[in-house]
Amino acid sequence: MANPDSIAHYLLKDVNRAVREFSLIEAGDHIAVGISGGKDSRTLLDLLLRGVAIPPQGDNAKRDVPGERLLYKITAIHIDGAKVGLPNVRPALEPWLKTMNVEYEIAPLEVSPTEKLPMDCFRCSWNRRKALFLAADRLGCNKVAFAHHADDAAVTALLSLMYKGQLETLNPSLSFFEGHFTVIRPLIFVTEAEISRYARAAGWEFPPELECPRLEKSRRVRLERFLATLDGKERQNIRANLWRAAREAMEF
Repeated sequence: MANPDSIAHYLLKDVNRAVREFSLIEAGDHIAVGISGGKDSRTLLDLLLRGVAIPPQGDNAKRDVPGERLLYKITAIHIDGAKVGLPNVRPALEPWLKTMNVEYEIAPLEVSPTEKLPMDCFRCSWNRRKALFLAADRLGCNKVAFAHHADDAAVTALLSLMYKGQLETLNPSLSFFEGHFTVIRPLIFVTEAEISRYARAAGWEFPPELECPRLEKSRRVRLERFLATLDGKERQNIRANLWRAAREAMEF
């Protein structure tokens, strides 16, 4: 079995690259980390708790070093959708959060009485993001961290091209509500294969009953499975080309 600490050290190189290149994290930030319960968000929280290298700012700036006191604050937030028909992840997730020694909140997903259930992927994502933003605002967070990774960025670009006729992808950093807080994606250079390897090494288990019941109808999942049929080198090149083309189109 691979050593999770060794893998984390490797993954943090890509996280630090994203933090440095897109100015994602600064000393004094209060970061709300969106936790779904899956491998991606667990990996994100774990890596941020280990500590990222914050680029120095000014003559007296300090550099945060993994393993030392964090120069930023983290609060993990899970949006519980069990009351609207989504899987109840809390029994599996909360014990894990307690072992991480991190402040966390589990907030209920409140939807309008007129919301049609079960929600489609767009409405589900919209409502969960709204609930996460409200919780982050109430807790005084200035950053919200999502666990989207390099493969997510590539699939988003492909979805945009196929269904919108535009070349757009996930922005590593995006300001919301006139700068009230910023969404950041520290895993944007990390691949899903690397995250899966880390999750296995960490011994995390994900019961199939906790998966989204509408997973099979998701356009994103269908495209992800198509890309997964390609060999590793080909998939790597396609991912890189989509990311580069979308970045140039969006100028970030």
